[in-house]
Amino acid sequence: MIDPNFIDGVLLVDKPENWTSHDVCAFVRRRFGIKKVGHAGTLDPLATGLLVLLLGKATKSSMPLSACDKEYFGALELGVQTDSHDRHGKVVAEAPWEHITLEKIRAMAAERFTGEIIQVPPMVSALKHEGTRLYKLARQGKTVPREGRPVTVHEFRFERKDGKFVEFFAFVSKGTYLRTLANDLGEALGCHATLARLRRLRSGKFRLDQSVTIEDLKHFTPAQLREKTLPLTAALSYADHPGSPKL
Repeated sequence: MIDPNFIDGVLLVDKPENWTSHDVCAFVRRRFGIKKVGHAGTLDPLATGLLVLLLGKATKSSMPLSACDKEYFGALELGVQTDSHDRHGKVVAEAPWEHITLEKIRAMAAERFTGEIIQVPPMVSALKHEGTRLYKLARQGKTVPREGRPVTVHEFRFERKDGKFVEFFAFVSKGTYLRTLANDLGEALGCHATLARLRRLRSGKFRLDQSVTIEDLKHFTPAQLREKTLPLTAALSYADHPGSPKL
């Protein structure tokens, strides 16, 4: 174990599926005895990929490190709608999808879901309504009005279609719900859609190929953890300027 006050900085982790972002923070906190561990941008349990962890005093810098554009690769499933807008949710509607072509999907995405759009957050989210998390209200079967929020979809590119599954690349602003983007596209197409898988490739200038896995961390020594942790001053500088951090 190391002194919990010894390490401060940014650790890039490849989050596995079915782990929450909180699970990853709790694992690192227990594994290395670090009192304060947070993150700069949540990933849903279904999603994998780059999670920017903040260790020690770096937890105070979540805002500048999370206020950045992000890139994802994923797949949506046509013909089904869920309450959470992803495959971890309860199916609430189904519809024929066989007539939907890749060309039609690309045209709709370009017309309605690229550029600055207004997105209504899903009920299954951590946002609050009168002090209560929306997902807690959703578990009670409640639906409350949510105000639409402006987000920017820089790119929403569809790579290929395999039956009802369609692979995509997305480059979006902070606060964009990819699962809601999939749901809303499905509604616009008239066939429903839900997010089937998602992998975060980049957050700001931090890249997935700079990250470590949970299995790596299980075997890391304190010295290896320190070696893979980017000092906060360097991380903040790197967030604003091009170049690769030496992780």
